[in-house]
Amino acid sequence: MSAERNASDAPDVPDAAKAPERPEDVTVRDPVSAPDAKGRPRRVTRRFPLFTRDTARPEGGGRAAPGDAPAPARQWPILAVLLTVGLGLLVTALDQFRLGTLLVGVALVAGALLRWLVRDVGMLAVRSRFTDIVTYGGLGLGIALLALMVQPEPKVRIPFLADLLHFTISG
Repeated sequence: MSAERNASDAPDVPDAAKAPERPEDVTVRDPVSAPDAKGRPRRVTRRFPLFTRDTARPEGGGRAAPGDAPAPARQWPILAVLLTVGLGLLVTALDQFRLGTLLVGVALVAGALLRWLVRDVGMLAVRSRFTDIVTYGGLGLGIALLALMVQPEPKVRIPFLADLLHFTISG
């Protein structure tokens, strides 16, 4: 038996494991993704790569309005939330702490509602829909609750928090 192997002696490799040699060898039945380091197309796989060599398009990279609309109109959800937060910070700076921070909290809750109800929210989408809703909503509710509990004359009183505060200070 010779040391050289014949092509017919090679074990059968299924077509899914073979990578096309040149881009013109790719057909419709062979879906490919971005080329590898040598420029050859790769097969699409559902497995995550061991090493990431490129970046995925962020979920919020889409537009909230058609491409022919002016730039601010394309990103109206994030602009609405940011302008409301900015207004809340301005009101806070003008010695209306409770009203300003309440406005910031309401803006974040509105961002959570927009993320839940509107399909294309543009740059308001940072992470997955669930994570964005929980993050925006949780922070917004927390800020709004703290704004309503601030001294003097709190609008909301939570009894166990006062007991907890006295326990930690005197204990």
